[in-house]
Amino acid sequence: MIPISVCIIAKNEEKYIGECLKRLSRYDWEIIVADTGSFDRTVEIARRYTPHVFHFDWINDFSAAKNFAVSRASNDYILTVDCDEYLETDSSTSRILRHLYRHSAPGQVGMIKRLNPSTPLPGIDAPPPGTGTSPSMVHDRAARFFNRKYARYEGIVHEQLVPVTDTPLTFIPLPLTFYHAGYGTMEIRKAKTARNLPLLEAELLAKGDNPYTLFQLGQSYFGLSDYAHALPYFERALELDVNEQEEYVQTLVESYGYCLLYLKQYSRALELEGIYPVFSKRADFVFLMGLIYMNNAMFENAVSEFLKATQITDYAVEGVNSFSAYYNAGVICECLGQRKEALEFYKQCGNYAPALERGKHLTK
Repeated sequence: MIPISVCIIAKNEEKYIGECLKRLSRYDWEIIVADTGSFDRTVEIARRYTPHVFHFDWINDFSAAKNFAVSRASNDYILTVDCDEYLETDSSTSRILRHLYRHSAPGQVGMIKRLNPSTPLPGIDAPPPGTGTSPSMVHDRAARFFNRKYARYEGIVHEQLVPVTDTPLTFIPLPLTFYHAGYGTMEIRKAKTARNLPLLEAELLAKGDNPYTLFQLGQSYFGLSDYAHALPYFERALELDVNEQEEYVQTLVESYGYCLLYLKQYSRALELEGIYPVFSKRADFVFLMGLIYMNNAMFENAVSEFLKATQITDYAVEGVNSFSAYYNAGVICECLGQRKEALEFYKQCGNYAPALERGKHLTK
């Protein structure tokens, strides 16, 4: 058996937990499930895949529940997974985990890759009604693989790993990918936001302004398209001392910029030029700057940014460095009467439905 324990907390997750555990059970590792009070079939389903199912009294604290699950593990090396995350498996998965176990350094934390279905990108790339275009896929990384002697969870919601010794934590990409099914519809987002907002507000009240907590509050409203409520939380977070190297800070800046666009504060959005050298390493920020220039009628700059985005390999939202960027450049050229250039950009979009439609229109 691989000396790794997979730890999961659950409550009323019968919709997801079966597929989650089915994929995990293909590998010879220990699976720990801590149930926090389910009244559906969650526990019954979990017991089909593991004998290690425990009860934890819910105290409105996700970290407490996760730390409890970790405490019930037989191994020090832990991989935490949410019930709505499905491991994308292949023949190399077991080999990867054995290698990680043998070569992980103290305080080293592995970050899984997650694929999150989301709504189409804001701006002129949003598909027109009836095109049948699928939602965008947002990629992110989450810190999940660690040695419990050196790390534990902290924070009552959107919990983070923190060191338990003087050894600082270092974060490395983990070559494991999970499909994250749990935020796929607006109904699900509303339900989870209703659950999370009171917990985040309580943490903010108890501990004072913390940039990560403020970011999560802003993201909660942003996910509901409530940009007027999201913006003040992002502003407060950015007024604090943040570590620009942390991934959430990159997302914080980008979400802040999109809020300004949605609220039509276009001139304020231009102020993000001042932090361009720091955040333009990811295609999402460069794409955002293209939208900002476009909405300020700086069309040459906008096209330049969209094309720059296509040259950057690091991205979160699918399309920002490919079809969405080329499509926006094409729309700008078409609006400026540059039909030949527009058609060339649309051709670069592949099977992106809005681009195919515009291409047909230009070739009539």
